[in-house]
Amino acid sequence: MRKSAFGLMFIAIMLLFGSCKVGRYFWYNFSDITDHKIFPSRPLHGSAEPFRFIDSQNNAAIDGKVKITNYAGVTTDFKTFIEKSPTVAFLIIRNDSLLYEKYQDDYDTASIVASFSVAKSYVSALIGIAIGEGKIKSEDDPIVNYLPELKDKYNWNNVTIHHLLHMASGVKFSEGYNSPFSGAASFYYGRTLRKSLSKLKTEKGPMEGFDYKSVNTELLGLILERATGKSMTEYLDEKIWRPLQMEYDASWSIDKKKDGLEKAFCCINARARDFAKFGRLYLNGGDWNGKTIVPNDWVKKSLAPNTEKGAADYYNRQWWIGPKDGDFSAIGHLGQYIYVQPKKNLIIVRLGTSRAKEEWIDILRQVATQM
Repeated sequence: MRKSAFGLMFIAIMLLFGSCKVGRYFWYNFSDITDHKIFPSRPLHGSAEPFRFIDSQNNAAIDGKVKITNYAGVTTDFKTFIEKSPTVAFLIIRNDSLLYEKYQDDYDTASIVASFSVAKSYVSALIGIAIGEGKIKSEDDPIVNYLPELKDKYNWNNVTIHHLLHMASGVKFSEGYNSPFSGAASFYYGRTLRKSLSKLKTEKGPMEGFDYKSVNTELLGLILERATGKSMTEYLDEKIWRPLQMEYDASWSIDKKKDGLEKAFCCINARARDFAKFGRLYLNGGDWNGKTIVPNDWVKKSLAPNTEKGAADYYNRQWWIGPKDGDFSAIGHLGQYIYVQPKKNLIIVRLGTSRAKEEWIDILRQVATQM
């Protein structure tokens, strides 16, 4: 027994000191919505005069009215479904009225949740803003204009910002969080993002097929930093967080404290109500109470079904696009969602600790249909 315990301890020490990112992977026991606590970060600032949705909550009526058919084909009332699910926050907003707000597992309005890949849609918005300001000339710019360390290497000269936005750059990278040796886990737990980005290779040409890989967004983030002369957090704070009158302070996780780079592909850490405001921004075409925050044409292009050869029709500039009715979503690991149904002026936010076998986009569409 003692030998076994000593052996396990020895392996753990070797992992921790031999490969920091592998050690952290096992130490923190896979990714979680509380991971904002384990990474260094930069701050985003809430407003002294926050925008608040009109409080028109009627949870009881919606709990009884809405029926959900789950992955197994079983239909229950909404209250039963949500309470049995690993959901920590669920908001339904229509016409700026907060109709439904439910928290579980000791979460409440002030609880911070790591957004994971929901952050990708924020990066897209920042790219659109930077183009509108002339800091980036065009999404058709070759990325080596901003990342000279990749010039004349592995076909990167032919890759543009547009290709990164559409997850069609041809980059060689393993996506997934279930192995400490995957590219995504390495970027998530690692502390050398800048160095890792400079060594990237491609495995095929741009627009030779959609291939969802988080490294595309990380490259977009580094381009933003180079083009604006500011950290991504500073740029988000200035251009989106403060203008949207966020209710709470928030943060964006970085890879290390000194000269850290934001984990652009994930890791904006905020509250459910403030995530909903980003949905409202895009619902209103990039405008916020009469002021243009994200260029309208950028929003319109981003939310249209993608018809470009080599791209996916359901993914456009870091947003997930519905097959009909014009709905769109920002989606993150473990089931984080900002879902928008424009035809009903509806915003739904779902945050949770896992998906638990459910296809949550189907669940959200079921809710939207019955509202």
